[in-house]
Amino acid sequence: MFDKSTKRSNQAVHVYLLLGGLFIAFLVVCNLIANKFISVQTIFRDAPFIISAGVLPYPITFLITDLLSEFYGRKRTAYVIFTGFLSSLLIIVVLKLGGVFNAIEGSPVSDATYDIVFGNSWRVIGASMTAYLFAQFIDVQLYDFWKKLTNGRMLWLRNNGSTVLSQLADTILVVSVLFIGIKTGEEITSMIMDGWLFKVICALIDTPILYVSVFLLRKYFKLRPGEEVEF
Repeated sequence: MFDKSTKRSNQAVHVYLLLGGLFIAFLVVCNLIANKFISVQTIFRDAPFIISAGVLPYPITFLITDLLSEFYGRKRTAYVIFTGFLSSLLIIVVLKLGGVFNAIEGSPVSDATYDIVFGNSWRVIGASMTAYLFAQFIDVQLYDFWKKLTNGRMLWLRNNGSTVLSQLADTILVVSVLFIGIKTGEEITSMIMDGWLFKVICALIDTPILYVSVFLLRKYFKLRPGEEVEF
């Protein structure tokens, strides 16, 4: 029979793998739909936000890394982030491989359609990954800094403070890498502001979700505020 410490360790591993798996899943989806740019109307302003479709699920990745940072610490969170980076690189290889072979007659997806959707995937994913690494590590470092500074209190501060700043870095990098030399400076600035403001709104909206998640996990692991789980 397992003792209590072994059971708790196994539970910690299971939750860590679940959060890590969800993080990579949402990250992959972000990259696959990033080519499509959309207009999103909200109640927060009259003009719609012009953003990449990949922005829609992207804030969830920051919510997950905040949860990982809260309960597993900076190093284990960084490991998940790096795993997500390697997964995205593999996606580029697989997409390129899919384009090497010609579509057969009657294929639901023709070569032309495949090339339109995935032809510049290397640039999109490359831009996304450049921004992703900087932004996620900034988020983790800032979250850890605020967590230690407040002794595990003021969850809203480390959640929003880390995400808002890291999302700004992410948006500037990804839009710049994708569109410098293609769009005007005014267009690039507008896209950066739209993308960043949309992410800020999402970060504010997900704060109650983070509070509920932290409360439930803290109760599940029987942890004090600011305490991390060991396994």
